[in-house]
Amino acid sequence: MPINHAVWKVASEPQPLREVSLESEAFLEKMIVADPNILSPHWLLIGQQVRTDYGGIIDLLAVNQDGQLIVVELKRNQTPREVVAQALDYASWVKNLTSDEIAHIYDRFSGGGALDDAFQLKFNQTLDEEQLNGSHQIVVVASSLDPSTERIVNYLNGMDIAINVIFFQVFQDEDRQYLSRAWLIDPFETEIRATSVQSGERGEWNGEYYVSFGHSAERDWSEAVKYGFICAGGGAWYSRTLSQLAPGDRVWVNVPGQGYVGIGKVTGQSVRATEFQVDADGERKHFLDIAQAGYHRQYAEDEENSEYFVPVEWLETKPINQAVSEVGFFGNQNSACKPRTTKWNHTVERLRKLFGVE
Repeated sequence: MPINHAVWKVASEPQPLREVSLESEAFLEKMIVADPNILSPHWLLIGQQVRTDYGGIIDLLAVNQDGQLIVVELKRNQTPREVVAQALDYASWVKNLTSDEIAHIYDRFSGGGALDDAFQLKFNQTLDEEQLNGSHQIVVVASSLDPSTERIVNYLNGMDIAINVIFFQVFQDEDRQYLSRAWLIDPFETEIRATSVQSGERGEWNGEYYVSFGHSAERDWSEAVKYGFICAGGGAWYSRTLSQLAPGDRVWVNVPGQGYVGIGKVTGQSVRATEFQVDADGERKHFLDIAQAGYHRQYAEDEENSEYFVPVEWLETKPINQAVSEVGFFGNQNSACKPRTTKWNHTVERLRKLFGVE
């Protein structure tokens, strides 16, 4: 059913705010360019009115921390069939963009800026050209959502096409206006769908999970090996994917920029840092009481930003200076995912040999 919501002014006698029409979707686009967080705080806007080789013009183009490109298309006055078909057409062009072409798009958009620098500033990590445009998402922006659009988008998602709809409503409060936002599908699900079927030949999921371990001052791989865990935190975007893991799942752990360092079997569910306990000196202790690295302690009581831990029984590990990395290996920044690509299947087969496990 179409998404709709209302806003009330908080008072002893609550007052519903009146919904008004958006001035224009062109005005909405200007607001998004002025503050891309209106769409998502996890995206870097890299292009506006991007012309394709087929004569089309993409309203907005963004990239996320994982290097996924996001095609953002405003519905304007088009029918659902028109806007979705147009977005799919644009995505088919975006899919084949090279790193140099993407950098050139950002250069034009920013007036001479370097994509590498902008990516580092936004995400506090180096842009990996091999992962850039490894997958993509489609987002339709609308001021309203009708049943036809919802039906089409849900069908495409069922076919593993990462497409979503974000729509906005405007509410009037005397001389002030407020913009509200709602997603048709949880954006986390769309991102996972895009990640699991990256560019390249699609394959069946081999039953083994990919895990990214961000070794840094906030988390230490040697402690993860010693006490048996994987972890992520600093925001729901980083920790939420850990909830996919269940006892018995096998995980291959990659340290971005270094390589694969371990394979293990999950022994428990994801829990917040304050709840995570380990065996130390012959007794059970809260891990934060003995941990050397930070593990986002400042957010320990913050459900969204807290570090989350998954207990693991290690089958084989390597120190970071012996991490395994080869050209063609699968990799991305998601804390956990189940890729369905031949690239992941190839990676696991090679890792089994290199780690000496079945």
